[in-house]
Amino acid sequence: MSESFDADWLELREPFDARARDFDLAFALSAALPARPRLLDLGAGTGSLFRWLAPLLNRPQAWTLVDADVTLIEFAFDTIAMRAVEVGFEVSAPNKRTLLVHTPSGAWRVDGLVRDLADAPDGLPLGKADGVVCSALLDLVSRRWAERVAEGLRLPFYAALNVAGDARFLPPHPSDGAVARGFRRDQRREKGFEGPALGSEAARVAAAAFRAQGFGVTTAPSPWRIGPADTRMLNALAKGHAEAALRWTPRGAGTIRAWSAMRAAQARRGALRAVVGHTDLLALPRH
Repeated sequence: MSESFDADWLELREPFDARARDFDLAFALSAALPARPRLLDLGAGTGSLFRWLAPLLNRPQAWTLVDADVTLIEFAFDTIAMRAVEVGFEVSAPNKRTLLVHTPSGAWRVDGLVRDLADAPDGLPLGKADGVVCSALLDLVSRRWAERVAEGLRLPFYAALNVAGDARFLPPHPSDGAVARGFRRDQRREKGFEGPALGSEAARVAAAAFRAQGFGVTTAPSPWRIGPADTRMLNALAKGHAEAALRWTPRGAGTIRAWSAMRAAQARRGALRAVVGHTDLLALPRH
């Protein structure tokens, strides 16, 4: 079973994701798709990639949100419908598995598919898709998984927000290195995708896998930039780094807990900020 995430965390990170993704790669994906694209969104979570990318595509489109967690897919449908109504779009549901968002640029169809992605691309309806997309997924998967997906696709593949391994909390702290080492080690643990997770190697390994299959690959940086006013995100980020580091450095528990307490205090005072590196990737088949 592949790793899942809490809806509250996915909601918290959505605005930072939206600001970070590289627009040029998204527009290049749009140009490579047909007039009415059909997209498979792998590990779709709460549907945040749909909410960001669908308006950029700006034409009739159909999405299949694929996730192992049925609760997240249901949350995605509710959130997509709510946000659409907030901006003045009409929403209809012809059946329990389909949502239609009626926009001036045409209808956006959203379907859900509950599927564990550990065996991807097996079990995915690739014959009914014009492109495969994902966000914050590739750093969770193994090298074997990435290579198998590259071998099985002959469609545009877009993967946003793959961790780059260079998270920085500012101002610097003497224990930053110890926390970062433990966090990076935790990123590489097995997460249900047939081997150690790629972590910060995700973009490099995926790019090599798709190039080996004849795809043209482009990457672009997409860092989170988290300011002093983003207290809730800073607290969650620092806490997450500390908890991950503690799994691998029990002898340094006192140092890591002191670091976490210091970062929480800085966040409360508005004296903390962070930059978290990510890389977006677009792989296009050569015709």
